[in-house]
Amino acid sequence: METTLDVADIALSRVATAIAEPARARMLCALMDGRARTSTELAAIAGIGPPTASAHLARLTEMALLRRYPQGRHRYYALEDPRVAESLEGLMVIGRGDAPSFVPSTPQRLRFARTCYDHMAGELAVALHDACVGAGWLMPAVDEQSDYRLSEEGERVFLDMGVDVRAVRARRRRFARPCMDWSARRPHLAGALGAALLDHAIGREWVSRDLDGRALTLTSSGRRVLVRRFGIDIPE
Repeated sequence: METTLDVADIALSRVATAIAEPARARMLCALMDGRARTSTELAAIAGIGPPTASAHLARLTEMALLRRYPQGRHRYYALEDPRVAESLEGLMVIGRGDAPSFVPSTPQRLRFARTCYDHMAGELAVALHDACVGAGWLMPAVDEQSDYRLSEEGERVFLDMGVDVRAVRARRRRFARPCMDWSARRPHLAGALGAALLDHAIGREWVSRDLDGRALTLTSSGRRVLVRRFGIDIPE
């Protein structure tokens, strides 16, 4: 007779096996920018043929790691939800180890700023997280729906920036939580608040997105906002 613990162990093993295959891992990582891609695009990214890619995508969909969106003759795939991207970021941290001789091989553009599904990652995101915590705007939560809460001053700061905090809280997901950054190996801000901050930064043109990729570019107006609102001075 299987116990609840046995079932959990088996489920964990199945997910780990699904992610462990290199081609499947490459497809999952390619979808961490939050965009959907066709099976043909993902096959090219993984360096495999369409039939093999279809089998891998079926497995990842079955494991609830991907969601499929049929549209006409095409089948688009995207990560099931933000938790998948955050878990992948965490696994990347573990995979790189913590040796003193560690030298990141990630391109500088991605190390500086990129998307992690629907929120911001990289050195810029870590700096924003640290500034918000250091200023006392993000504080430990008192409930199980998030890991952070906004202080009164923090709520005022986000409202002044134009972030609709009430609407963010109404989303059916954790409000604000730390997500371990796999290149900086320090936390950045995730959850509904992290997603809202990225949307706001793109909408106000503080950062711009690559047309096809995860990299974010900090604009001159964004640089001024970092200094004025967050006290972060990033060299040109």
